[in-house]
Amino acid sequence: MLDLFYAGGVFMPILTLLLLIILAMAVYNALQVSNQKVEYITSFRHRLKYIKSVGLFALVFGLFGQLMGLYQMFSVIEVAGAISPAIVAGGLKVTMISALYGVLIFLISYIVWLGLDYYFDGREVQA
Repeated sequence: MLDLFYAGGVFMPILTLLLLIILAMAVYNALQVSNQKVEYITSFRHRLKYIKSVGLFALVFGLFGQLMGLYQMFSVIEVAGAISPAIVAGGLKVTMISALYGVLIFLISYIVWLGLDYYFDGREVQA
């Protein structure tokens, strides 16, 4: 699993940082709801949207990483000339790593957002 992280390139640590930011925001918002420290419903719901926004940014950033990998792969193919289809398939497989990680982070952020929104709706909050 760690070899996939290294194969993903320079985009993987940034995507991991985005995942940690999402989890930190989720814990912070969950603690506020569980301690009933939410003062304004609209501001809380607005803060919850940041979780989805950061997840969407991770998705787009992962796709950007894939496009950069494809560009590098095609540049190498252009210089090398005739290469086997197995090498092209291997390059495509490596470029997919950052995109898949970005999609996974987006799914996590969306599930966290849905969970917090559902949990918030079930609690009695003073407006």
